[in-house]
Amino acid sequence: MSARRIEKADAERLWQAAQKASEHAYAPFSRFYVGAAILTRTGQVFTGCNVENSSYGLTNCAERTAIFKAVSEGADGGKLEITAIACLNRDGVPCAPCGACRQVIYEHGPEAIVIYRAKDGTITQTPVGELLPEGFRLD
Repeated sequence: MSARRIEKADAERLWQAAQKASEHAYAPFSRFYVGAAILTRTGQVFTGCNVENSSYGLTNCAERTAIFKAVSEGADGGKLEITAIACLNRDGVPCAPCGACRQVIYEHGPEAIVIYRAKDGTITQTPVGELLPEGFRLD
């Protein structure tokens, strides 16, 4: 694992914001309530939760909800650059971003730090590039 980490205060702020966002999750099918919070280059924080749909393919993850919200609100002057993202399950279950979310995180922050509860129960900080080696970007 990389030694790159974000400041403890920023990590805690994101974790708290993700926890609060998880309380708004709409997960009537999986009952897996997820919240996410991103920190942008300019210090803004955007949150999101997972939103399920009975047509499962239309479900959206918390991480992508937060990122799309930041983009739609013009974060970082219209060029979103994610510094860090925290994602968690409201009930404390290990929860790392899915593959689709890793790709979207990478596109908007190839150096972003991802904060999540790992399988061993520890809260971990990992660069997205380690979670998605050889991530795709057009630039």
